[in-house]
Amino acid sequence: MSKETKQYSDRVQRTTFTEDMKKDYTILVPDMLPIHFNLIIKAYAHFGFKMELLTNRERVVIDEGLKNTHNDTCYPALLVIGQFMEALKSGRYDVNKVALLISQTGGGCRASNYIYLIRKAIATEFPQVPVLSLNFSGLEPNPAFPMTVPIITRLIYCVMYGDMLMLLYNQCKPYELNANSTDELLARWEHRLGKLMEDKTRFMKTKSIYRAMLRDFSALPRSKEKKPRVGIVGEIYVKYSPLANNDLNSFLISEGCEPNVPGLLDFVLYCASDLINDAGLYDKKTMRTYAYMIGYDVLYKFQKEQIKIIEEHNSRVGFEEFFPPHDFEHLREAADKYMNQGVKMGEGWLITAEMAALAETGTENIICTQPFGCLPNHIVAKGMSRVIKEAYPEANIVAIDYDPGATKVNQENRIKLMLANARTKTQPK
Repeated sequence: MSKETKQYSDRVQRTTFTEDMKKDYTILVPDMLPIHFNLIIKAYAHFGFKMELLTNRERVVIDEGLKNTHNDTCYPALLVIGQFMEALKSGRYDVNKVALLISQTGGGCRASNYIYLIRKAIATEFPQVPVLSLNFSGLEPNPAFPMTVPIITRLIYCVMYGDMLMLLYNQCKPYELNANSTDELLARWEHRLGKLMEDKTRFMKTKSIYRAMLRDFSALPRSKEKKPRVGIVGEIYVKYSPLANNDLNSFLISEGCEPNVPGLLDFVLYCASDLINDAGLYDKKTMRTYAYMIGYDVLYKFQKEQIKIIEEHNSRVGFEEFFPPHDFEHLREAADKYMNQGVKMGEGWLITAEMAALAETGTENIICTQPFGCLPNHIVAKGMSRVIKEAYPEANIVAIDYDPGATKVNQENRIKLMLANARTKTQPK
C-alpha cells in the first residue's frame, strides 16, 4: 500500500467485522460470476457465514455508482460500489446487521484498492457497515473472517465446479429443445453441490462428480443445428458479470450463438504464474514464491483432470459432444508467440493468449469486453487483436466498450454486425 493510500485509508472510518457478528449478520456479495458465487456462498454457509448475492441490474445501480465514486473510477469499481449503495439504501436489509464482501487480487489493478473506495462511499451514511476482503494475498486480515485451509480448499473446488457448470450450460443452452431445461438442470446441480459442500470430503470426489455432470447434461434433448461459436474475453469483471456486460451471455444465446467463456480457473492460474514469473524476472524468490509454485502445480493438475474426463466422455459417446477448456500451459505458449508474460497489468498477456487460443481452436468470433478506466486492458486487447487477426485471417474480433454512458442498443448493434459476418461463414456453400 502506498503512503498516500494508507493516509487516505486512515482518514476513513473502518468498522471491523467481529466474531459476534458472524451469527446474525448478512454479508452482501457483488454480482460477477453467478454460478461460481452461488457455490461459494453455499461453501461459506458450512462455516456459519450467511451471504447473499446481489442481483439488481437496473439503472439505479449505475446512478448510485456515479454519485458515490470519482468520475475517473473504472467501470467495474463503479458498478460494485453502486450495487452495494443501492442495496444499503433499498430498505431490504437491516443496515446494522449487514456487511459487504469484495475480492482482491493484490495486483497493480485498481481492483486491489476497491475496498478503500467502498469504505469512502459508505462512510457518511453507513459507517457502521464492515467491509470484508476475500483474497489469497494476505491483504486485510481479519480473525473473524479467516482464510483457513478448509475454506481455501472449498473455494478452489467451487471454482472448478463453477467452471464445469458454466462450460456445460453454454454448450447445451443454445441447442435445448425443451425451454428452460438447461436452466433447471443447472439449478439442480447448484443445489446438489451446495449439499456436497456441507460434507467434510464428498465434495472432493471430482471424477465421479464431473462424470455425473456430463451424463446429466448429455441427456438433455438438443438440436443438432450448427450455430456460430462466440468467445468472450477481456477484463475479468466485465467478461463475466451480467450486470457489467448487459447480460452478454444470454444475448448471444438469444441471437442463435453458442458462447465460449474461458473459466475462472484460468485467471487463478494466471495470478499464480505472474508471481512466479516475477521471481524470475527480478531474480528474487521468497517463501511465498515457492508456495505459489506448489499451488500452481496443484491447480494445473486439477485442470488437466477436468480436461481428461471431458475427453474420456467424448470417446465413450464417439464424438466431441463437449469441448474442454484450454490447457493453461497451452495458453502460456500461445501468449509467448506475441508478448512477454511479464506484461501482467489488467489481464495482460492472458487476453492475448485467450484470443489466440480461441482462434486457433475454431472459435473465430471473439468479443473483447473493455470497461471504461481499464487502461491496460485497452492497450493490450486493442493492440494485440490486430496481431491475432494477422496470424489468423479468419478471426472475427470486435472490441465492445462498457461504461456509464454506453447504451445497450449500440453495444448490441455492434455485436449483431459481427454476428452477421459470422453467420455467412457457417452457411453451406
